[in-house]
Amino acid sequence: MYELIPVTDRSFYIQCPARIGVVRLSDTDVCLIDSGSDKDAGRKARQILDRNGWRLTAIYCTHSHADHIGGCRYLQAQTGCKVYAPGIELDFTRHPVLEPSFLYGGYPFQELRNKFLMAAESCAEELTRETLPNCAGGTGRQQAAGSGRCLEIIPLPGHAFDMVGFRTADDVVYLADCLSSRETLDKYKIGYLYDVGAYLETLETVKTMTARMFVPAHAEAAEDIAPLAQYNIDRTLEAAEKIAEICAVPLCFEAVLKRLFDSYGLVMNYQQYVLVGSTVRSYLAWLKDTGRVAARIEENQLLWEKVS
Repeated sequence: MYELIPVTDRSFYIQCPARIGVVRLSDTDVCLIDSGSDKDAGRKARQILDRNGWRLTAIYCTHSHADHIGGCRYLQAQTGCKVYAPGIELDFTRHPVLEPSFLYGGYPFQELRNKFLMAAESCAEELTRETLPNCAGGTGRQQAAGSGRCLEIIPLPGHAFDMVGFRTADDVVYLADCLSSRETLDKYKIGYLYDVGAYLETLETVKTMTARMFVPAHAEAAEDIAPLAQYNIDRTLEAAEKIAEICAVPLCFEAVLKRLFDSYGLVMNYQQYVLVGSTVRSYLAWLKDTGRVAARIEENQLLWEKVS
């Protein structure tokens, strides 16, 4: 764990629970793609950079979930590096209490205000094309196109509000959390999603991509990502069908959530309640918007029912 894995002579990743991308910008300067889950992850990443004689200039965050931005504050304090985050993810990175508040739907009680759901805040700036790093020499995709940028932003919405991935100048693609491994999906059955429709569109796009190597945050690096993308599509549609079938009789949200946990053999705790609960709400919204379930308020309860 926390081993530096080379993909090319310029692109690497740190093997850890949420893989950290490392892109060499020159002989001495590097940037990171995400920063790990907490101060300890940030410290281990810095030790790897120090051993290689590299100076950290910036962290490019794919999205604002705590396991991806948790090391930013420590690394920024230690190195003075810039931190960039895209779209709405910037606000969550600057104000991490927004994450458990969003998941819970109100002020989060104490057990939800932890490092797994609420990272330390960092002084982040908006990620734009203009904030991407320039490459010192070398050749590659961006140089050939005349941009001179070491990274290209790839929109990957669905798992989070404005999640992005990055393609490097030497054609390595960092895919953030848009894919889960087969093992994770087989074990937990349902992964966290914010927007089901956008997520499925993202996966269809990822299926058509080509690259020298793909590096997802929570699955093994692969030259061909299409099979894993299709597996994630299939599992997403299966979860949607499962939720729709649970609603064969009118049920309130809490009843839907309990039946889903029971059917998948999942054990509920506070963290799983908000993560899976938020995801189920997103599935119900997508199913309603696509006409597969209906919602009505009856006796002061919002009830969900499959459309026959």
